[in-house]
Amino acid sequence: MFTVEQIKQAHGKVKSGADFPRYIQDLIGLGVTGYETYVTDGHTIYHGIDGFIAQSDARYPAMVIAGISDKGKFQKDLKEHQQGKTDFMSFCKSCAVLGVEKWIVDMDKMTCAYYNQAGDEMLMEEIPTP
Repeated sequence: MFTVEQIKQAHGKVKSGADFPRYIQDLIGLGVTGYETYVTDGHTIYHGIDGFIAQSDARYPAMVIAGISDKGKFQKDLKEHQQGKTDFMSFCKSCAVLGVEKWIVDMDKMTCAYYNQAGDEMLMEEIPTP
């Protein structure tokens, strides 16, 4: 099975949201079947086959997630991030301000869904192949 260290090495290649599709392919190669990233502190829970789970530590000091989400502004900021205009930390700060609690990636469906604190889906996207 995979380790958090292997995932960190794959993530080290990511410079912006434009690199996300290649990162997903690297994770699939490691055996990751999905994961949830929590905006509060950047920790992620990774899932593998047969119920395997690995969890990363917090990546940054805790941030407060806005109680009211702004789906329209989030979609704009996400698009800019995917175009490589922002780095990961800037994207996470934007998510917190705009009420995004977490995102969930499903490798089988090749989707990434973003949720607010109420558990409402703010956006679901298909992950493009690189």
